[in-house]
Amino acid sequence: MTDLYSRHLAVLPDWLATYYRQPIEITHGEGRHVWDAAGNRYLDFFGGILTTMTAHALPEVTKAVSEQAGRIVHSSTLYLNRPMVELAERVAALSGIPDARVFFTTSGTEANDTALLLATAYRRSHQILAMRNSYHGRSFSAVGITGNRSWSPTGLSPLQTLYVHGGVRGRGPYAAFTDAQFIEACVADLEDLIGHTHDVAALIAEPIQGVGGFTAPPDGLFAAFRDVLDRHGILWISDEVQTGWGRTGDHFWGWQAHAENGPPDILTFAKGIGNGMSIGGVVARADVMNCLDANSISTFGGSPVTMAAGLANLTYLLEHDLQGNARRVGGLLLERLRAVGARSPLVREVRGRGLMIGIELVKPGTDEANPEAAAAVLEAAREGGLLIGKGGGHDTSVLRIAPPLSLNVAEAEAGASILEHALNAG
Repeated sequence: MTDLYSRHLAVLPDWLATYYRQPIEITHGEGRHVWDAAGNRYLDFFGGILTTMTAHALPEVTKAVSEQAGRIVHSSTLYLNRPMVELAERVAALSGIPDARVFFTTSGTEANDTALLLATAYRRSHQILAMRNSYHGRSFSAVGITGNRSWSPTGLSPLQTLYVHGGVRGRGPYAAFTDAQFIEACVADLEDLIGHTHDVAALIAEPIQGVGGFTAPPDGLFAAFRDVLDRHGILWISDEVQTGWGRTGDHFWGWQAHAENGPPDILTFAKGIGNGMSIGGVVARADVMNCLDANSISTFGGSPVTMAAGLANLTYLLEHDLQGNARRVGGLLLERLRAVGARSPLVREVRGRGLMIGIELVKPGTDEANPEAAAAVLEAAREGGLLIGKGGGHDTSVLRIAPPLSLNVAEAEAGASILEHALNAG
């Protein structure tokens, strides 16, 4: 056990999860690679949990942070803040929400907390619809709407949460249905559930479930849900903490795969926009955002330094068409990994969109989740020079792959080869 790991165990909570039997200390990074304290170099296919969106040590972001820090680091939202206003203008325009207002936070958890506050205040209801297998953060209210037992340590909540079918296409009672039948059954379930409630405030949903193992419904499900929600005046919150900023390749936001009825009422974001800096936020139409009848501020949300990083990072992403790169390179990587999966008895499914790919592992010859194999493959990939993540609603048996969006074809092939060897070893 390393000295740093011993010190970690002595002062940090037991429930603070780390990867690997012997956790590694990442000391620096460049592009799509990072190095640990022992000097080992890794191809990074997880980006600090989908957060290093463009590249490690991106010069444009580093320069923007340094220059802003040299002027002023902090002021709070009590004062006018030019970088915050400029980033809010860009995010509002990109969101697709008409007459949009933007509130910045320091994390995705805090963004989802704010969205819940807005929805419950606007609708005067504490009832929330959420998806089974979902994850929305680690705060008390976010845990209360998380439909994944592995990440929900308490059943206590200030909210009354009801869980809807539809987040997982390949498992559950509707798995054998066609896409059209699946959507029809999930809509009927939603209608039935609403019929047994009073005034529901909102439905919150990830277009692709992140911690749940990169599962997704058929395109159009949330548009069909929106028809039902609109009839009842229920708001739709799209949790884009992991799906935003072009990661899925086909769309800039995950909700756009379900776009027949327009954008959500509320959109939450975080992670990739800061490329490692602590940025989260909420976008909502003005009447929803402005419904609060009490004062509020944010001490650290909208920090001049993090906003400068977000502006530089977003500019780089758009000017270099990283969404298009995610579509092209992600498509190649997905097909390569599907070919690898077809040869492995451990692999039940390889799924994903753009540079957001999940490999679900099972015990060979069965449909039973295999968390032991996932842990073994994670270790073997690291030994081979590749960092990946894991998740899933069935005992953490899904390998999660989400590299920086600047990944090139050679790096995608190198990572796939390491994963192939790791699966064979696992």
